[in-house]
Amino acid sequence: MPHPFHIAYHVTDLDEARRFYGRVLNCTEGRSTETWVDFDFFGHQISLHLGEPFATAATGKVGDHMVPMPHLGVVLPLEDWQVLRERLEDAGTEWVLAPSVRFEGEPGEQWTMFFRDPAGNPLEVKGFARMDQVFAV
Repeated sequence: MPHPFHIAYHVTDLDEARRFYGRVLNCTEGRSTETWVDFDFFGHQISLHLGEPFATAATGKVGDHMVPMPHLGVVLPLEDWQVLRERLEDAGTEWVLAPSVRFEGEPGEQWTMFFRDPAGNPLEVKGFARMDQVFAV
């Protein structure tokens, strides 16, 4: 991955964020102060700052589902996606969109799951059996 992205957004409780991103998602914690904390989010840098999370609405139509917009997430190899799915299930995650496959048998076939962090920020994790299909048309 030549250029990791950086994104900063609000959470309401840094201890809850540390538990969820660090223990449940297994992201490594980076720098922090009393008002923010950085995580290695699957090779990308996220900065979680204390504040009011961004507003979302289920306005994104993907296939037969309406998904929360805006949202952020990551694309993983399918094996890593499956490990994360199990970790989220073990943690009792409430699904916005339960783990499922979409575009089955088509270019860009992918597994997806939507959930929210403890502050309500929507996250999507996609899994691809073949990473060369991420941008397939």
